[in-house]
Amino acid sequence: MHLTEHAGKALLRAAGIEVPPGLVVGPGEEARVSPPWPGPWYLKAQVLAGGRGKAGGVVRLEAAEAIAPAAEGLFALAIGGATPPFLLLEPAVPHDRAVYLSLGVSRQRRSLCLTVAGQGGVDVEGLAGSDALLVLDVPPPFLLTSRLARRAFFHLGLPKAIWPAFESLLKRLFAAVADNGLLLAEINPLAVTPDGRCVALDAKMILDDSVVALRPDLRRLGDDRLKPAAERRAAAYGLAFVGLPGRVGLLANGAGLAMATMDALESAGLPAANFLDFGGTADAVRLRAAFDLLFADARVAACLVNMFGGILSCADVAGALIEALGDAPPARPVVVRFAGNSAAKGADMLRRLGMPALLVAEDMDQAVAMLSELVPVGPRRGLDTPAAEACRMAPLGPGTTGLAAGVVRLPSLLDLDGESGVLVQGLTGRAGRLHAARMRAYGTRVVAGVTPFRGGEDVDGVPVYDTVAKAVRHHDIALSVIFVPAPGAADAVLEAAEAGIARIVCITDGVPQKDMLAVRAALCGRATLFLGPNTPGMLLPGRMQAGIMPPEPFLPGPVAVFSRSGTLTYEVCSRLSAAGIGQALAAGIGGDPFGGAGFVELLRMVRDDDRVRAVMLIGEVGGRAEEDAAACVLAEGYPKPVAAFVAGLTAPPGRALGHAGALLERPGGVVEKLACLSRAGIAVCPELGDVAGVMAGLLCG
Repeated sequence: MHLTEHAGKALLRAAGIEVPPGLVVGPGEEARVSPPWPGPWYLKAQVLAGGRGKAGGVVRLEAAEAIAPAAEGLFALAIGGATPPFLLLEPAVPHDRAVYLSLGVSRQRRSLCLTVAGQGGVDVEGLAGSDALLVLDVPPPFLLTSRLARRAFFHLGLPKAIWPAFESLLKRLFAAVADNGLLLAEINPLAVTPDGRCVALDAKMILDDSVVALRPDLRRLGDDRLKPAAERRAAAYGLAFVGLPGRVGLLANGAGLAMATMDALESAGLPAANFLDFGGTADAVRLRAAFDLLFADARVAACLVNMFGGILSCADVAGALIEALGDAPPARPVVVRFAGNSAAKGADMLRRLGMPALLVAEDMDQAVAMLSELVPVGPRRGLDTPAAEACRMAPLGPGTTGLAAGVVRLPSLLDLDGESGVLVQGLTGRAGRLHAARMRAYGTRVVAGVTPFRGGEDVDGVPVYDTVAKAVRHHDIALSVIFVPAPGAADAVLEAAEAGIARIVCITDGVPQKDMLAVRAALCGRATLFLGPNTPGMLLPGRMQAGIMPPEPFLPGPVAVFSRSGTLTYEVCSRLSAAGIGQALAAGIGGDPFGGAGFVELLRMVRDDDRVRAVMLIGEVGGRAEEDAAACVLAEGYPKPVAAFVAGLTAPPGRALGHAGALLERPGGVVEKLACLSRAGIAVCPELGDVAGVMAGLLCG
């Protein structure tokens, strides 16, 4: 959750950090503004887009009569595609120095970082990579130490007399980050005044959405006026929605499948009008809200519902869709594609309605063909393999990716079978009990569960213990599956590791990012294979599974499938199985920015295992998991053929699609990702329809 400057400064003020006094100016209030401080003043547009200063969104005013016309101009100024809903008027603060200071989570460095530069202001981006910008890693428990404060202070070259004020500000900034779930607290510039004060002249704050979900009181800091109306309505119904400039409305379950569908539509000249992930539950109210959102957009000529039923049944979605439609046909044509769990039943339910505007496709290719008859087809986007020069591949070293890269040998998932003991942490909860039963039905030997203060009970004949240590004393446990709610998930991972369990799978989503940074630090160098969080788990076709993967898409065979997306795992494995290409293992590494084992660790795990002849990687926009895998394959001369499919080629930069990990940080990021894969000799699948053919070619070659 991004905050306006005004909200960010309110947070800093509450933390005891000095900010200038300010006056909020709303539309229509320009002529009535009477600043209570002497000039000069700064009038600032309150928007979330970067580059506000360079876009003219900050105006210095020398006379009070200039405020009204300047405000009128700022209210009409579009910055990053949005005009400001309000302005902030502040007095200018005389200062001797203006420096840069931030404390935030770095996805690239996989760490909390304290960053300072002696030069603040709009041109600080130009210092990246230079000695002028000092970046200091802050290890768990993310506390300010004296040596960190000293290094930052002396890098800035501030006078000795400023040290007490600067150290006090840093302590308060660290407290604000810890207390409010901040992923970024940036003060740019931080003014050093002639009388020795440190004043935050600007503030950029980003809160961890997972923390906000756990602490609804933090929502007060956000400002819904800065979101498009459609996204506000979607959020009210728990729908992940991002508007796009296309003509086909899209509903899908799972961020990965939604992104892959966006790519397929773009490739066919039918660009999507939105990203909309309705997640793992479907009911008539949410589906009705979803269609209302899509059809409120006059550009939408038709809608595509694309679903791969895993735990969620296609028949249940069909029932909810029928209830949402009532007796009336959809306002515009709707094409539905079901696959997986109860797909045939769901499709039959919709066909029996006999609505000409409700079309049911057998597969994605037919769905796209149907849409091409309903929507004007525009230019088709082909995928050309980017030139190798577009890849800026970083060398792979210890700690570059997951928890034990190049340090220790991790236990293999392929050594598990139906006799391996599995523990379920959170067994007494609804999700834990449901999926433990499904795991047992597939042949998994669930030997125990753990829920604090429920020891001595049993769930469906499985004994429950208060602690993992007690469960380990009574049972031989090869793997633990975690269904513990987000506030306690990180602690549950560490409890399992400390009890000596060699393989840990955390299904839980919504785990705060700094919690996972702490887990990574604690597990680094240990021989513990950790998958997650926000993973569907792992499955050995025909043998056992640990997590929530549905068994239907999988077929025993020689291909290891490693994925960042649950629904795309099912989609890709279903296509492989339909082509007679079975899987030795399917494992999800999770969709969050920070997790356990990545592609590199799993590639090394199966490198010398004769049960695996080839590897399929399923990636997404955002992060560097795919680039790290490419560096590993290239540097280590990987002996087995590797293919990759990457979803989200048409993702808009800077927008998280469904989960925090699917975030295209920079334009060109996808091109670079594909270039690195190709440079490493990894066979890139341009579209979902290519995965079976590409893999067949690798196996036959």
